[in-house]
Amino acid sequence: MSNPNPTGPNPTGPRPGTPAKRGMMLAAGLGTRLRPITDTLPKPLIPVNGRSLLDRAIDRLEDAGVEQVAVNLFHLGHMIEDHLKKRATPKILFSPEEERLETGGGIANALSLLGEDPFYAVNGDVLWLNGPKDALVRLRSAWDDAIMDGLLLVHSTVEAYGYKGMGDFNIDPAGVISRRPEGEVSPFLFTGVQILHPRLFDGAPEGSYSLNLLYDKAMEAGRLYAVVHDGEWFHVGTPKELDEAEKYLEVRYAGTRHR
Repeated sequence: MSNPNPTGPNPTGPRPGTPAKRGMMLAAGLGTRLRPITDTLPKPLIPVNGRSLLDRAIDRLEDAGVEQVAVNLFHLGHMIEDHLKKRATPKILFSPEEERLETGGGIANALSLLGEDPFYAVNGDVLWLNGPKDALVRLRSAWDDAIMDGLLLVHSTVEAYGYKGMGDFNIDPAGVISRRPEGEVSPFLFTGVQILHPRLFDGAPEGSYSLNLLYDKAMEAGRLYAVVHDGEWFHVGTPKELDEAEKYLEVRYAGTRHR
């Protein structure tokens, strides 16, 4: 399927409410499919081509102008905290969880650290490479505060490295997202990279829940949009997929460390 929305819903540039300074890293997952590695090392700290998944993602946020990043902590959270305290920039704030709050509850628990404007939210174990333009800058440029509560970076299901699923979403020509019909393959998967507005969490439940609950609410209101990623994206869920991503980056960058 051709890309229905290569630049996002608002290619002319950012509008009021554009996220610029704050981000959230979701780093509390268990990484169960990467055991036994993740029994002693949290998945976000696993290195790929010499740099951890978490540092690579925070590097991307910093490159896009983010000055403050909240990081939630649960599984081996002390290791993540100790590791990130060595970074000089951006400013890192921690959001520890006594019980694992999943993606929705984890962000809701950290909202006081994220301010009142839209913010980036990135899974701490994702790996992506930019295309012709920085993916986070593309998201920021496409954000339209008047019509959006969430803007997801999605990727072609069939072109994702290591991915064997059926995809997540369909997208209409305006960039509005809808769920994959049950039993069908959809053209786009969610990359784990997005912009969210705090109002998305208005009326959300307490405790642990998935962001999918809030996505459904936003989709019903027609306020969940997407931008299609034009670079590489890697599914790093198993030791084999991790090894494949490592080899790809080694070949592409000839053994050098690359952000």
